Amino acid sequence: MHDILMHDVKDAIRARASDVGFAAVRFASAERDPARAGDLDVFLDRGLHGDMAWMAATRARRADPTVLWPDARTVIALGANYSPDDDPLAVLSDRGAGAISVYARNRDYHDVLKKALKELAGWIATTYACEVKVFVDTAPVMEKPLAAQAGVGWQGKHTNLVSRRFGSWLFLGEVFTTLVLPVDAPERDLCGSCDRCRAACPTGALTAPYRIDARRCISYLTIEHKGHIARAFRRDMGNRIYGCDDCLAVCPWNKFTQATGDEAYRPSPGLDAPRLAELASLDDAAFRSKFARSPILRTGRDRFLRNVLVAIGNSADPGLASVAQARLDDASALVRAMAVWALARLLDANAFARLRRSRMAGEADAQVRAEWYGAPEAPETDALTRPFGGVSEGTLEA
Repeated sequence: MHDILMHDVKDAIRARASDVGFAAVRFASAERDPARAGDLDVFLDRGLHGDMAWMAATRARRADPTVLWPDARTVIALGANYSPDDDPLAVLSDRGAGAISVYARNRDYHDVLKKALKELAGWIATTYACEVKVFVDTAPVMEKPLAAQAGVGWQGKHTNLVSRRFGSWLFLGEVFTTLVLPVDAPERDLCGSCDRCRAACPTGALTAPYRIDARRCISYLTIEHKGHIARAFRRDMGNRIYGCDDCLAVCPWNKFTQATGDEAYRPSPGLDAPRLAELASLDDAAFRSKFARSPILRTGRDRFLRNVLVAIGNSADPGLASVAQARLDDASALVRAMAVWALARLLDANAFARLRRSRMAGEADAQVRAEWYGAPEAPETDALTRPFGGVSEGTLEA
C-alpha cells in the first residue's frame, strides 16, 4: 500500500512539474554513486578542469548529494526543453557575425529554471510536509550524472546528456527532498557506434568517448578561461564568441525533438547572429546594458571582446581591420592582445609592420608586445567551413 501511495505522489509531482514548465521529470536516490564519484576523481586528478578550481574545491559535495545536504533522500531530476527551431550551426558560415551558444541567446536560464524549481519545490513542501532544496548548475551538483541515473537520458560520448525525446537540448535542475520515493530506472546508452559529436569538435576536446578535456573546449575557452587564449586554439574557434554547440547540434537524436515553446528560451532579437563590428565597439556600460539579463554578463566585457576579436581575426574580412585597430588603445590587455592578433590576420605584412612600429613604444604589457612579434598566421584550414564528413550516425533505437 505504501508503494502505491508513493507512486501516486510521483505522478502528482510529475503533473505539477509539467505545469511549471518542465518537460522531463524523473526520480533518483540521493545516495552516493561510486561510479559517478570515480569519474569525477579521474577528471579532476588529471587536471582536465583547467582554471575551474571551484570544481576541485567542492569535490566531496559534488560526488555525494548527501554531503551537500545530509537529510536528502530523493533527487527529483528535471529537464526543460530549449531545442532551437533552426540549425544552430548555420551562423558559423556568416563570417561577419558571432556565434553564441543556443542556451545563451535569451534570458539567463539559471534565473528561469530557479523560479520554476522554487515554485515546484514550494508546492511539494506544502503538499507533503517535507523539506526541499533546489539546485541548478551554479551549485556543486553533478546534474548530468544525476539526470542519467534518474533516467532523463544518458550521458553521450560528448559527456552531455542525450534524451530520446529532446536530443541534446535540455536544461537541467534538481529538487532534493527528504521524501523517500521509488526511484526510476536509468536510461540505456543509445549512442551505439555513432561518433559524430567527437568528430565535430573543432579543437579535439573530446579526447575519447565519454571523456572531455575542458582546457581544449571552446565553451571553456570563451566562458570560463580568464586569461589569454592559446594561439593553438584561436583559428579553430572560428566565429564562436560564447560557447560552442557543435557536438550537441550534430547528435542524430535531435531529429526527434520539437522546438521549445517557452519564449524565455527562444533567441532575443539580434542574438542569433550579432554583428562582430557592433560587439567590438561595446564599452563596459554598453556591454552591461546589452546583456543585462543574459548569462553572457558574468563573463565580463573584456573576456567577451577578447572572443569577438578572435572571431574578427578569423573573418577573412579586411574591412574589419579598422574595427580591430580601434581596440589597440583599449584599457584591457586581453582586448589589445587579440586586436593585434586579428590585425596580423587581416592586414598584409607591410601594413602590419608599419602599424607595429607606430604602436610598440606605447605598449607596456608583455603579452600584447609578444603578439606584435608573433609570426603572421595564414588562414590555412578554415574552421568555419570544415565539413563533418566521414562519420557514422550509428543506430537510433526507438
